[in-house]
Amino acid sequence: MDLQLHRLTQEQKHHFETEGYLVVKGLFGPNQLAEIDSTFEEISYQTISGFFEPDLNEGTTDPLKRYPRVMHPHRFNETAKRYMLHQPVLEVLTDLYEEEPLAAQSMFYYKPPGSRGQALHQDNFYLKVDPGNCIAAWTAIDAADEDNGGLLIVPKTNQHEIVCPELADENESFTTHYVKPPKNQKAIPVLMDRGDVLFFNGNLIHGSYRNKTKDRFRRAFICHYANQSATSISSHYHPLFRQDGTTVELEVNPDGGPCGIEHQNVYPH
Repeated sequence: MDLQLHRLTQEQKHHFETEGYLVVKGLFGPNQLAEIDSTFEEISYQTISGFFEPDLNEGTTDPLKRYPRVMHPHRFNETAKRYMLHQPVLEVLTDLYEEEPLAAQSMFYYKPPGSRGQALHQDNFYLKVDPGNCIAAWTAIDAADEDNGGLLIVPKTNQHEIVCPELADENESFTTHYVKPPKNQKAIPVLMDRGDVLFFNGNLIHGSYRNKTKDRFRRAFICHYANQSATSISSHYHPLFRQDGTTVELEVNPDGGPCGIEHQNVYPH
């Protein structure tokens, strides 16, 4: 079925355009969330080379070694691929882009108790969607708040240029890149219920808190999308997928970005 415009109100679209982000409540229902729960619970006990490589030995001190993020689960799991192409999400993206979205990436974060957060950063530094921009669809599989490591965003930085990151504090962030917010602009928490989806622009500065709880995970299913009119993207994200599951190959974007050179250690965000 073709996706239609106008799922969103004009107020919602205006909020995304001016603030750089939008939370849409309840895009995933109880049965869909239960299927995601069981799928990634099963994956959590496996080793999938290149995608998910946990340390399954008892006594692992870093919770993120036992529960690292799952990279590109849509490439090996049909349930993940199906929910990367979840129609309610694609309908919102169609409204935001005013054209068809192309699915570029999926990820799953377990974010167990005690785990570090992710320093503030910008997604299109990694995806390099051009022309246009990437949009993230960040789905809360667990309710997300300030205690269990919910997301932080810096409103209005969707208009901020992509900048070269500084070095992050590795005691607090599991990634090494940090983008400092512009002067007089601060990161704020985004509180989300299970099944809510946060959409945000690829230039928006965002990150996450450490999970300070002792008994609460902060699981999230996160996908990135490009606009159909884009002609290039970073090599990490091929192939892209249309709503019907067929693949699309864009040109590889060779641009080294604001750091001036191509980073060899840039992780596929």
